Amino acid sequence: IDSRTGRDLERIISTLANKNEEIQNFIDTLNHTLKGVQANSSNVIAELDEEFDGLYAILDEMKESMTNSIKQEQAHKSQELQNQLSQCSNALENSEELLEFAARSLDIKDPEEFSKAARQIKDRVTMASAFRISLKPKVSDNMTHLMVDFSQERQMLQALKFLPVPKAPEIDPVECLVADNAVTIVWRMPEEDNKIDHFVLEYRKTNFDGLPRVKDETCWELIDYIKGTEYTLSGLKFDSKYMNLRVRACNKAVAGEYSDPVTLETKALVFNLDNTSSHLNLKVEDSYVEWDPTGGKELLTLRSRTSVSSRSPSIRGSRDRFTGESYTVLGDTAIESGQHYWEVRAQKDCKSYSVGVAYKNLGKFDQLGKTNTSWCIHVNNWLQTTFAAKHNNKAKALDMTVPDRIGVYCDFDGGQLSFYNASSKQLLYTFKTKFTQPLLPGFMVWCGGLALSTGLQVPSAVKMLQKSENGLSGSASSLTNVTQ
Repeated sequence: IDSRTGRDLERIISTLANKNEEIQNFIDTLNHTLKGVQANSSNVIAELDEEFDGLYAILDEMKESMTNSIKQEQAHKSQELQNQLSQCSNALENSEELLEFAARSLDIKDPEEFSKAARQIKDRVTMASAFRISLKPKVSDNMTHLMVDFSQERQMLQALKFLPVPKAPEIDPVECLVADNAVTIVWRMPEEDNKIDHFVLEYRKTNFDGLPRVKDETCWELIDYIKGTEYTLSGLKFDSKYMNLRVRACNKAVAGEYSDPVTLETKALVFNLDNTSSHLNLKVEDSYVEWDPTGGKELLTLRSRTSVSSRSPSIRGSRDRFTGESYTVLGDTAIESGQHYWEVRAQKDCKSYSVGVAYKNLGKFDQLGKTNTSWCIHVNNWLQTTFAAKHNNKAKALDMTVPDRIGVYCDFDGGQLSFYNASSKQLLYTFKTKFTQPLLPGFMVWCGGLALSTGLQVPSAVKMLQKSENGLSGSASSLTNVTQ
């Protein structure tokens, strides 16, 4: 009873702990959202100020321009009237002077002088400007042609309102495709919106199955200005179990809410090379190994200076180093189930290399393919090129061109190990057996280097070939008839 009660209590504690974590995650989300509301409100007020300042600037500019037009018209009319006024004043002055002279002439008694004065007056009247000037104003004082009516514009301004926000798109998980290290995401709008200019896609890798979390998550990566309603992310390294994706629609001024995020599985085998147990003549980085004839001496000197006790036996690479002619390095991650794929590219001048898998207990003097616990294909470019599949110290010659890149497909549960031309996906060779222990990817290199690519999905073409090949008899049986 006590043990059952204990188990029940453990279950309750586990449930509570999970619920607490869920609530804490939701609290983090709420706090994050609250900060977002405050920050976004400030942003849109600043943008509104900017828009209105722009509108005011246009109105001020227009007002100044139209005021200048009125002032120019006023100046033109004033100048015309001033000119006319000046002409009329001069004419009047001359005319008054002539009138006065004529009046004085009436008092002349001498007939000859009177006659001379009369002729003079007549000539001056004929020439007088008073009789030649127009007595009509050249311009009117009317300025009504420069009046404005802004009633329509006022209505338009009063109709100003916030631009309608596009609805959140809906991602269609059924249409989404994860294949060949690419993710194609497809979405649709809940209703037609002809104001949408483009879409924004955001994605991030995660190891959590479910809704995105605020804590412990990488930042969203963004793809902007997508014109269609689907997008393919390619060239990805599938080094996380899942990918969160979300989309939003944008018109010319505003972005809508994000779609509900979807989580797609993007799991693939990721491993590095284990440099703690590699042969001393191999220079090993995470995904690159190179044969170095001087490496052994240098590393042995270095190790003799380092206390042996400083290396804990519990670390992952605590097995003995490969030695002798086994220029071997293993991967640092065991395969215990599932279907996996990785690729290897050899340097052009690499003299000899092997690519395959081995059980963890491969001996430190053992070479890949020369034991019943390892399987590989081997390339030898020394003198003449040989290409062969090897297992249990037997070899099967492969009559085909050695590819630049070799793809390795391992189906642990199905007991199958296949090698492919990674570019054309041509099948090179298949081993069929029952794997009874965890497998480690294995690599041998002599006089050259190998570059490794992991985090790759099983390519679609390989899946198709596997399906068709599984209907045929296995090709591993032929290996038992050929000795090396």
